[in-house]
Amino acid sequence: MKIVLDAGHGFATLGKQTPDGMKEYEFNRAVAHYARNLLSGYDNLEVLFTHSDEQDVPLKGRTDMANRLGADCFLSIHANAAGDGKWHEAEGIETFIHTSTPWDAHFLATAIQDQLIRLTGRKNRGVKTANFHVLRETTMTAILVECGFMTHKEESKLLQSESYRKQCATAIVQAVIQHYDLKKEMKASSKKLYKVQVGAFANKRGAEQLAAELQKLGFDTHIIQTP
Repeated sequence: MKIVLDAGHGFATLGKQTPDGMKEYEFNRAVAHYARNLLSGYDNLEVLFTHSDEQDVPLKGRTDMANRLGADCFLSIHANAAGDGKWHEAEGIETFIHTSTPWDAHFLATAIQDQLIRLTGRKNRGVKTANFHVLRETTMTAILVECGFMTHKEESKLLQSESYRKQCATAIVQAVIQHYDLKKEMKASSKKLYKVQVGAFANKRGAEQLAAELQKLGFDTHIIQTP
């Protein structure tokens, strides 16, 4: 299974910041990295990024990459804004799916939204539909999450805190794990085994007799014929 994490925008994206200067990409990027770390070690799971710290990857480049990779799920992480970029009263978390989205996306979006509200305690703005490019042009289950308002004074402080970023990543990952029933990879046992050999015989009958006696005492036995 392939999951694509998309940290919205980039360091150079104009206007995408809090009134006091935090770039939205700083939040988006941090949550994506925390989420990838939390998803490591799951069986048959590959986690990929569409974004880059070097440049603001265009929307088409992001969706083309996800489609080309044959991803199963596309998760776009954002922070919201209201008004003209100054402080505003709008607050809360909301999750978006496309207007023509299949039920799988609706169920996953609902699970993500519920987990985000449960872990953060922020206002629940619900699951909504939108015609956003990353939702419309992807060929897999696609979700866009707005994790709080950069233009709300209290949420702006939260968006800049590592603890809140980790909460958001944890909520998203918990929903994904439950939705897709992901399982941790089984690690091979590192315990050493010590073998004990009892007896060596020139004929098979002697070996069988000793094996029978050992079995009566509760030991597992194996007769091995050497070359």
